[in-house]
Amino acid sequence: LVLTSAISLILPLAARRVVDNFDDGAGLLDKYFGAALMIVALLGLAAPSTAQIAPTATVLRYRIDAPASNVKARVGFFGIASKTARFPKVSGGIELQPSRLDTIRLDVTLDATALEAGDEVTLKRLKSENFFDVARHPTVRFLGRRMTMTGPVTATIDGDLTARGISRPVTVAVSFANPPAKATGREPIRLNAQTKIDRTDFGMNAYRPIVARSVTITIDAQMVPN
Repeated sequence: LVLTSAISLILPLAARRVVDNFDDGAGLLDKYFGAALMIVALLGLAAPSTAQIAPTATVLRYRIDAPASNVKARVGFFGIASKTARFPKVSGGIELQPSRLDTIRLDVTLDATALEAGDEVTLKRLKSENFFDVARHPTVRFLGRRMTMTGPVTATIDGDLTARGISRPVTVAVSFANPPAKATGREPIRLNAQTKIDRTDFGMNAYRPIVARSVTITIDAQMVPN
């Protein structure tokens, strides 16, 4: 607006300048073209841009609906059976851009002090310093930072798992109830994730070979708009 006003003032002045110098003879043509060029340049600056501005990518944020979610860890026992620990207290959430799903941020934090097991003996051992050591390390956390889609509703998420204060890189296989690329931020997101870890990587070395080293972790989570 300011530039347009300035042009409206300059145009008549430039025209008057040309008239005043009409008797200049040979200099008239140069002065005329100089004024014209100045006016054209100003008009170009004042013209509205037709370039399209790229829209800012929308980040959708969801939080875990703990009552509608389930996290468990299963480990082989004596080679013929298995033991399962459940984590009823879970928090965290997910951030994603439907147009840039690789930039996902998935946070699943478990309250290890609230873990459950099938019997009191197993529960006591799992909470002890031999396994989760909940007195000193009350939480277990997975933080996913990059997602690679393998299908419309399947993907792998790379991140870090932290247990007993030890962090290790982990890749989680994920399946969504609906394509995340079509998420709008209004409806819940349902996902199931699974990975396998070596418990000894996290300092859980007790009871070998009675208790297997490989642990299967399953996350069945519902995310609601934050």
